[in-house]
Amino acid sequence: MTATSQETVIGQITSVFGVKGWLKIYSYTDPREGILEYPDWTLSLNGQRIPVKVEEGRRQGQGIVVRLKGIDDRDVARTYAGADILVPTRALPELPEGEYYWFQLEGLAVFTPDGECLGRVHHMLETGANDVLVVRATEQSIDQRERLIPYLPDQVVQSVDLAAGKLVVDWDPEF
Repeated sequence: MTATSQETVIGQITSVFGVKGWLKIYSYTDPREGILEYPDWTLSLNGQRIPVKVEEGRRQGQGIVVRLKGIDDRDVARTYAGADILVPTRALPELPEGEYYWFQLEGLAVFTPDGECLGRVHHMLETGANDVLVVRATEQSIDQRERLIPYLPDQVVQSVDLAAGKLVVDWDPEF
């Protein structure tokens, strides 16, 4: 998930569903149906920004399907496949103290408690057991390795300082 200071990507249109212009959605929200709480989306596709309104949506198997206002043809709907779904960041609910959205963690510099730089959080993965920070090397890193570090607050992740752009992890740099 990527974000600008004003918008956050909350999902992606993957393909069409049925013949009446419905679309399959891959939702980055938790729970997946949470994406339906945002009726006004901006689609980002091939450098274009397209404002759309969700007419209706529902859970369908493991995914989500939606019908966008004014789209009732399968061929027209297909042109939106691959589009990222963005909403204003201010529309996201406030999180409790110590909890973060993934987009807030992406880009943070990662350090050990001893001040060794391991790199920056490039993106995150959902594994089922716990989320994982994918940390890629930077010029300031102690080496050029990519690391997969479990996102376990109070166990591995010792502190998150969004204002300083810094995350401290109790992680062996050799691992």
